[in-house]
Amino acid sequence: MSTHFFGLKDWTFTYSHSIGRNEFAGTGFRNPVSMAMAADDVVYVLNRSYENRLDGLRVTVCTMNEEYISEFGSHGEGDGQFVWPTAIAVDADENVYVADEWLNRITIYDKDGEYLRKWGTPGSGNGELNKPAGMVITPDGDVLLVDSGNHRVQKFTLDGQYISQFGSLGDGPGQFDLPWGITVDQEGLIYVADWRNDRIQQFNAEGQWQATFGQSGSGVGQFKRPSGVAVDKDGLIYVADRQNDRVQILAPDGRFVSALYGDHQLSQWGKEKLLSNPDMILQRSLAVANDSRAFEKAFSNPCAVKVDDQGRICVLDHTRGRIQVYQKSKDAVLV
Repeated sequence: MSTHFFGLKDWTFTYSHSIGRNEFAGTGFRNPVSMAMAADDVVYVLNRSYENRLDGLRVTVCTMNEEYISEFGSHGEGDGQFVWPTAIAVDADENVYVADEWLNRITIYDKDGEYLRKWGTPGSGNGELNKPAGMVITPDGDVLLVDSGNHRVQKFTLDGQYISQFGSLGDGPGQFDLPWGITVDQEGLIYVADWRNDRIQQFNAEGQWQATFGQSGSGVGQFKRPSGVAVDKDGLIYVADRQNDRVQILAPDGRFVSALYGDHQLSQWGKEKLLSNPDMILQRSLAVANDSRAFEKAFSNPCAVKVDDQGRICVLDHTRGRIQVYQKSKDAVLV
């Protein structure tokens, strides 16, 4: 649990539970890089796996209470396949979009994982892509896509028609250096995790720069390769501070509120695996005896963060193959 205050309000963020375990197929994740939250508590987790274990490359579909639903996708360049997937998003019709930085394309599936279509062309011109990364679908039904290798954000229709763009290479206001994560808040403001510049930038709906939060470092309000960003209905900003192994929470004006470092407890899928593997139970008992549980609880390269309308904060733990879920208190307390 973590509690800190800013201004006149004090929020509490309490660990709830974990989802998943490291696994190359079925009930678990392997090197997950992105997730999307859909209706009925359904979660889509995009697994990048390893280049020498391509069988772990897939989308896992499960629920917030760890009910396994299905998985889809495989390695390759054909329709419905991917090579280096980076981001996943779900539209209002529950279609699923996956960005691929090797193929420079977006692949669209229905909610059950059946291939529908694809779009995207490599290059640096209007509407062309160079290592697409973060992706979000706006309330208006457009796709905001972080075109990381071109150091910009592009806007497309759902069928891939180019609309507009903003950003360029640099470290000034409104410029990027290999940007990654992206989100849109309830007011239509756009937030981009400017990965190599170690900061979060805020833009209006037209792509005009509004503010910059953070700088390089490991202190309060500083970042080291931020890769994901989310904003809740109260305007709090959540940043997956990947190389600092934490999630930082900022006030709407960028002031530091709190930080989460991980509180993992064994997930249901993890318990089921242990029950079928006595040797693993022994190994865990030895680890507990050696006081290594603190290591197990902590985040390791958290790469994405999402917040739903219920105030649940989901942190995707890249190296340890799991989602840690926190609950934000419903009401702030005056201090």
